Amino acid sequence: QIQVAESGGELVQAGGSLRLSCTASGPNVDVYGMGWFRQAPGKGREAVSCITWSGVKSTYAASTEGRFTISQDNAKKMVYLQMNNLKPEDSAMYHCAACHFKESSILPLPGHWGQGTQVTVDS
Repeated sequence: QIQVAESGGELVQAGGSLRLSCTASGPNVDVYGMGWFRQAPGKGREAVSCITWSGVKSTYAASTEGRFTISQDNAKKMVYLQMNNLKPEDSAMYHCAACHFKESSILPLPGHWGQGTQVTVDS
């Protein structure tokens, strides 16, 4: 089971930026990539992006392309999501989870869904 802890979410005005952080741990943490997923009330979970511990990145959710950047620090087992030019529609609970990707398909492989970190973009 992979344990994660997310942080960095907060209230921000449209056009602002935030950097989310995720710390991953567990016996199989190196087996999977890690990624960010988000879910707003009444909506399904959406994959934002996924990255391997060697730095290979998946595509990004279409609505975030050009604004969000995923990165990782293998030594620290941390994953980040830099979010720029935030929009109200980016408001959601953001979760970090193990993932696997192929082409534009990104699948979560959660051992544990953590508490997530709330991002609220004020219009």
